[in-house]
Amino acid sequence: MTPFDGWTVPAGAGDRLGEERAEAAGGAIAYPVLSSDAIRGLCSSLRDSREALLSHAVRDIAASLGAVGARFGSGGDPLREEALSLLPHMAGLSPAMAELVLDGMARDWTEPRLLELLEAEFADPRVLDAFQAGPRGSSRALGPPFTLHIGAGTVPGVSVTSLVRALLVKSAVLVKPGLGDVVLPNLFLRGLQEHAPEIAAAAAVLYWPGGEGSTSDAEAAVLAEADTVIVYGSDDTIRDVRSRTPASARMVVYHHRLSLGLVGAEALTGEEKARATVASVARAVATFDQRGCVSPHVVYVEQGGMVSPAGLAGLLAEALEALEHEVPSGAVTPEEASAVHQIRGAAELRMAAGEDVAVYSGGEAPWTVIYGPEPDFKASCLNRVVRVAPVRRLVDVVPHLVRVRRHLQTVAVAGAGEAAELHESLARAGVLRITGFEAAPWPPPWWHHDGMGPLTTLVRWVDAEE
Repeated sequence: MTPFDGWTVPAGAGDRLGEERAEAAGGAIAYPVLSSDAIRGLCSSLRDSREALLSHAVRDIAASLGAVGARFGSGGDPLREEALSLLPHMAGLSPAMAELVLDGMARDWTEPRLLELLEAEFADPRVLDAFQAGPRGSSRALGPPFTLHIGAGTVPGVSVTSLVRALLVKSAVLVKPGLGDVVLPNLFLRGLQEHAPEIAAAAAVLYWPGGEGSTSDAEAAVLAEADTVIVYGSDDTIRDVRSRTPASARMVVYHHRLSLGLVGAEALTGEEKARATVASVARAVATFDQRGCVSPHVVYVEQGGMVSPAGLAGLLAEALEALEHEVPSGAVTPEEASAVHQIRGAAELRMAAGEDVAVYSGGEAPWTVIYGPEPDFKASCLNRVVRVAPVRRLVDVVPHLVRVRRHLQTVAVAGAGEAAELHESLARAGVLRITGFEAAPWPPPWWHHDGMGPLTTLVRWVDAEE
């Protein structure tokens, strides 16, 4: 297999990177061997191109970005077909899951969704173009001159979303995607270079591995150049990047997050309704093979419904088995397979000892459902491994989230009844998003990502007072 070129830079800028190449992911990805001078030259080129970007109306930028984004959702388009051919191998997803993920992600890259995002974030999006009059003078919103995005690589497409956000606020941007998310940002930027080269000239995508030696020197050089650094990753990754980022640069961090599900008795008032609820729970767990920060790790089930929490665990196992045929799991590493077997084995020993525990699994497929009475939140080893636990009332789950409150993100809810008390309690517990199971994997473009406005958190405001 010919290595995929893990970099896309403006025309002419590639010459500055040199001709020496290296490979990653067993030869699947090629990338330049970088020097500090090469990185500084690339950053300088991107900064220069930002001046032209500032002259474009934000709605025109959204139209150009949306035209490229729409290609990824259009059957038969060469960009979409190339993405679907590469994602299974490069991101470790089954072909069916790769298509599901691409469709879900690309919906938010279209012009109508981008305009919806702009209008949700700014009372008048033209504030990104020029000063706009207000009741106490006029104001202007400006994105950073140059932004560095460091991606995690766990979910394909996140780096494209980050790239699009930067260009919408007219920031020059260099995206360093994680290993599992190299394909889509490169293909997106190549499509943008064809459609709107002047806008694309302010953006670059460049993969390099973390580590010591020349890559470390190059990363230090780009960190020194960036006005804003946006990082997706584990707490350790955030801590490391923060320690190497100049004090004068701003950091926006999206660290490791955990999500869960709540199923109320109202969603379990009959077998047909219960099965429909469980089908949406299973899809929320299985999407991204549970690698997303929005993927539920634990599902708490309210007692008193026509289907018991233990009964729901059995139905969930049936639904995950059905999904395994419809949208199969991706390949798991030996380490991941070992983690799954250990969790299954520990639960099976408890069941054999007479505890109120049940284990359902997919055999060779990694999906696993473990029912048990312990209400404390325990993170999954991922790959569709989910715990089901009973609670008397849904709001009773809140005290059991204290230990992970700094990492909480999405709570998917079904059948909550009077939800005001539950929502308030979850918000105070640290939860950042409350939604349904069907919507859980697909936050709308305007969501307050980890509690922040996705665009407003990037800009600085300039006020001209009366």
